[in-house]
Amino acid sequence: MRLIIEILLMGLAMLLGAYLVPGVQIAGFGTAIIAAILIALANATIGMLLRILTFPINFLTLGLMSFIITVLMILLVDSMMSGFNTSGFFAAAFLAIVVALIKAVFGAISGSED
Repeated sequence: MRLIIEILLMGLAMLLGAYLVPGVQIAGFGTAIIAAILIALANATIGMLLRILTFPINFLTLGLMSFIITVLMILLVDSMMSGFNTSGFFAAAFLAIVVALIKAVFGAISGSED
C-alpha cells in the first residue's frame, strides 16, 4: 500500500513540477505517474551504474555528479515518452530540484523518514 501511495505522490510531484517549471510539459496525471516510474527505474539501474563508475568525480564535486546523472535520467525518459517533454538540460535540472523539494514537503507532511 505504501508503494502505491509513494507512486501517486511522485506523480503528483511531477505534475506540480511541470506546472511550476517553464519548458516542461506533461500531458496528464497518468503520464506524470508513468514518467515518475520510468525516472525511478532509470535512476535505480542506469543511474546507479553511472554513480558507481563516476564515484571519484562525485566525491570530488561533493555530489554534484549525482545530480547531473539524475538530470540525464530525466532527459532519457523525456526522449522515451511522447507525453513528457522538457526543453533542455536546464529545464530538466530545474524540474529535478522542484520535484525534490515537493517530495520533501510531502515527506514532512506525511511524517515519513526517508
